[in-house]
Amino acid sequence: MIRDARPTDAGACAAIYAPYVTGTAVTFETEPPGAEELERRIAAAQRAHAWLVTERDGQVLGYAYAGSYRARSAYARTAETSIYLAPHAAGQGLGRPLYTALLDRLRELGYGTAVAGSTPPNPGSAALHRALGFRQVGAFTRVGRKFGRWHGCDWWELALQEDVEEPGSAGQGGQRLP
Repeated sequence: MIRDARPTDAGACAAIYAPYVTGTAVTFETEPPGAEELERRIAAAQRAHAWLVTERDGQVLGYAYAGSYRARSAYARTAETSIYLAPHAAGQGLGRPLYTALLDRLRELGYGTAVAGSTPPNPGSAALHRALGFRQVGAFTRVGRKFGRWHGCDWWELALQEDVEEPGSAGQGGQRLP
């Protein structure tokens, strides 16, 4: 089951994320955030983007979220995406439907482009992004320093939809869009 994250999911999301922080360069965070911080991040993502979880038998097995790509107004219709699965849930077919649900939600919210960064080598992430229609548009070779060495970042882009509201224009219901 895929659903919107709730504040009570913060602990499970923190537990899923912690091994990525402490044992890999998949994320460039160096200290795993606790449940309170993840609860704050969930709320922030849901204000303008989305944070979804996938669960089985009441257990959260992964999450995907989107946030702002950059602060300048012209970037307002571009969202940066991320997905994390519990290590024991990898390879069970959960990632693709979860990520698809996130991309569908971004379309519903009026986003035109999704971007994602991944630390190479990450063949699973590359395969998932390609399967969902992303194309690799660039790569930094040394932008994050972790575990005593430099790491790169591959950048992926997916066109979600062409016709989106111009930043700063009035959106549905007369609301001013960011």
